[in-house]
Amino acid sequence: MTTAVSITLADLRQSLGQVVARSDWFLVTAENIRAFAEATGDEQWIHVDEERARRDSPYGTTIAHGFLTLSLLSHLLKQTVEIGDAKMAINYGLNRVRFPSPVIAGTRIRASFTLASLKEIDGGTEAVFNVVIEGERTEKPVCVAEWIIRYYK
Repeated sequence: MTTAVSITLADLRQSLGQVVARSDWFLVTAENIRAFAEATGDEQWIHVDEERARRDSPYGTTIAHGFLTLSLLSHLLKQTVEIGDAKMAINYGLNRVRFPSPVIAGTRIRASFTLASLKEIDGGTEAVFNVVIEGERTEKPVCVAEWIIRYYK
């Protein structure tokens, strides 16, 4: 596992338009998918019924919820980079999200974070990252998103 690199907001500013972080691979298991389904109440068969998914799904097994994939953004970023001079980071939201490919149970995923913009806000700095989450052995990304994080000093 990669150890997170600590950088400052000034360092981040120098990375505009560049990949700031690329996470390690993360295995999305059937157990992860079932736990997410239970936590959110989204227990559609494509996610939790391995027998039916094997029989009726074009994927031959269960797949992760798109929102499960999206919820892993914080974990994937945190394992690679931290903003050392920020006292607090807030997930401010997303501008765009797409799920071009499914995450099949047992697939490893990893994310790349490219800094799209950085601007000063009251008490901090707002960063917008273009995120691409790829799945091992998938042709298209499993998620692409524009993610806004606010860092406060």
